[in-house]
Amino acid sequence: MKRHEIEPGIYRHFKGNEYEVLGVAHHSETEEPFVVYRALYGDYGLWVRPLEMFCEKVDKNTYPDAEQEYRFERIRA
Repeated sequence: MKRHEIEPGIYRHFKGNEYEVLGVAHHSETEEPFVVYRALYGDYGLWVRPLEMFCEKVDKNTYPDAEQEYRFERIRA
C-alpha cells in the first residue's frame, strides 16, 4: 500500500490514540481528498483530515520522542 492509498482499518496516531479509518472523501468544491475517521476513545467523535496531512511524516524536531515514522500508521484491518 502506498502512503496515499489509505485503506479502511484501525490506525494509531503517533501520540498513541487509535482511530478507525472509514474511507476517503472528496471536498465538494476542490475535490481535495480527506480521510474520514472515528476516534476509538472518549465520545468516539468523527473527524476529517486532508489526505496529505494524514500521510505525512512526524516532525522529529518538534516531537523528538515520537516512535512512529508517520502521523498515522495502520495497525490492523
